[in-house]
Amino acid sequence: MNVLIRKAQREDMTAVQALVCELADYERGLHKVITTPLSYEKDFEDGVFDAIVAEVESEIVGMALYFMAYSTWRGRMMYLEDFIVKESMRGQGIGVKLFDAFLEESSKKGVALVKWQVLRWNEPAINFYEKYHAELDDEWIDGKIYFV
Repeated sequence: MNVLIRKAQREDMTAVQALVCELADYERGLHKVITTPLSYEKDFEDGVFDAIVAEVESEIVGMALYFMAYSTWRGRMMYLEDFIVKESMRGQGIGVKLFDAFLEESSKKGVALVKWQVLRWNEPAINFYEKYHAELDDEWIDGKIYFV
């Protein structure tokens, strides 16, 4: 199987948003998604986020969506907001290729760390990150306030 890993383009945003919806459904939160392919296109064009996609036979089957952030303790940081491979394509090394591309992009940007979240019950994802010797921190509590 030939997998193309590349930086996302504006025309990929419908597929990227669809993958986010697939992930939200898996995480039992699809009802919370208010974004649209159009909002993704606008925010991508405005530089709010960037993404790397995995393509097989001209179909986007995975993506890593990220943005630059800042750690007051460490400096430049890349935040991985969402990372998914279509369920039917898992177990074929696509996730490794995507995550490695994200880490490489982060290194090119000169960040001091990369950060993400994973649900406590998502054992396949936790196992994936542990292979990278990632520090999975259960000390912090997430906080959020919704405006919409």
